[in-house]
Amino acid sequence: MKTRAVALGAVLAGLLTAPLIALQYLADQLAGLPFVPFDLFDWITRVLPGPVITFGIDLMISAFLLLGIDVADTAKLAEQAAAIAQLLVAGIAAGAVFGGALAWRRLRPDTLAGLIMGALFGFPLIAISLAISQSPVAPLWRALWLLVLFLGWGVLLSRSLGRVVGGADGRAITESPAADAMRLDRRRFLVQLGASTAVITVAGAGVGALLARAEQARRDAALADTMAHNAEGSSELPFPNANDPVSPVPGTRPEYTPVKDHYRVFIRTEPSVIDGATWLLPITGMVDRPLMLSLADLRNNFPARDQYVTLSCISGRVGTTLISTTLWTGASVRDVLAAAGVRSEAKYIHIVSADGFYETVDLAEIEADPRIMFCYAWDGNTLPVEHGFPLRIWLPDRFGMKQPKWITGVEVTDTYTPGYWVERNWDEIARVQTTSVIDTVAVDALIADGDERRVPIGGIAFSGDRQISRVEVRVDGGPWQPAQLRSPLSETTWVIWRYEWPFAAGEHRFEVRCAEGDGTPQIEAERPSRPSGARGIHAVERTITG
Repeated sequence: MKTRAVALGAVLAGLLTAPLIALQYLADQLAGLPFVPFDLFDWITRVLPGPVITFGIDLMISAFLLLGIDVADTAKLAEQAAAIAQLLVAGIAAGAVFGGALAWRRLRPDTLAGLIMGALFGFPLIAISLAISQSPVAPLWRALWLLVLFLGWGVLLSRSLGRVVGGADGRAITESPAADAMRLDRRRFLVQLGASTAVITVAGAGVGALLARAEQARRDAALADTMAHNAEGSSELPFPNANDPVSPVPGTRPEYTPVKDHYRVFIRTEPSVIDGATWLLPITGMVDRPLMLSLADLRNNFPARDQYVTLSCISGRVGTTLISTTLWTGASVRDVLAAAGVRSEAKYIHIVSADGFYETVDLAEIEADPRIMFCYAWDGNTLPVEHGFPLRIWLPDRFGMKQPKWITGVEVTDTYTPGYWVERNWDEIARVQTTSVIDTVAVDALIADGDERRVPIGGIAFSGDRQISRVEVRVDGGPWQPAQLRSPLSETTWVIWRYEWPFAAGEHRFEVRCAEGDGTPQIEAERPSRPSGARGIHAVERTITG
């Protein structure tokens, strides 16, 4: 009897937790109310030890690569799916424990028992959500909404258990009715409950998804309508290398990434949303003149700097798609700190963000490099929400893990504090690793030169702000051959390269390597991405026919 109560408790809880999640999602999209699955997931990723988090990241990326799935396009969706599954499993487990406890203690599955169960399951989740949620709704209304949902979940679970385990009249849970009519009544109830919860789940999730897609489409349309550049360039704002004779091979990734396609990595399941009209940046700590700067202050009171930037993620493997290029605009951090009057004994700035991220930057580095900027615009337009609006920092020659977005505070200090990912065992410096990638072996774009046919091969090479002096391609283990280099958009962007290989049918292996601006060769020995960024030679195998 106890085993059956545990099993039925799990089944019923699963049937009820699914619509519970769907209703939260719908309310999130309609009114900005909290979505507990994401809040719980975000909280867990903060409190788990660093090695556990990095193991999970490595496992997810490895699985995507094994399945041939683009990490840049699907990583965040996978996290969100995991968050929803996590709460569903938690609900099922809670239902199993509830059913077993009632059977063990011979308790009646009534409304009071349901309220107690709803409180035990919901109160910790509500507390976590109130502490970490980014919902704009007042905490009191958030708490009341979630309280109603979880208490209602508990009552429905308890009453349902009374129907399927104790009988329609709610007899004690340990009684086992023998009548065939009662068994039929239980089965009918389970079918009706399953159908009802399925309708609520599909309707809530479906409408919520439609609202979410509509909002994302609005954001994408706004980006597309206001871009200063596009992937092919613009007569209004031509690229600095527009007249370079070396053209990208068809199939090479765009030299300039449309903002809507720029890779996105952040520590929460959803980007932080900040009201730019009320946002202020406090510059505090060891300064003579503490500042509270608005976006208008940053735009109007400091000279604007423009920089074409390639940004890459330290989690990417060799050949990564977690790398993109766009035009950054902002105020030099050195200029902003000068306005605050940094004291001579200060050594660092500590940056905190709305998503809970934090990082420390050496003041000596800032003083030596005026390019380091507080960035407020991409591609000539306001920084998108997904990429850190209203403010993020750019540090040349560093992976993205060192560059906070959604900045809410800057403290000048003489004390070093490890950054968010440094505390989780990633590299303290996180210097960009020199890399080169084959994007395409363009068999469909053969070049005829008399009787000879050549296959264009193309890709990118990147070395932070250290630039690229050469790229070489090797086929089937033969000698390394020099590729042509297209002028980069700036000294801090990737280089597009092309190599035209004499056509030969069969199965072939293509490899690429590069060297930094001063001739330092790319390190060819393989190394995983954790903790300092991946190294190694990128290679592809292709079967050439025709």
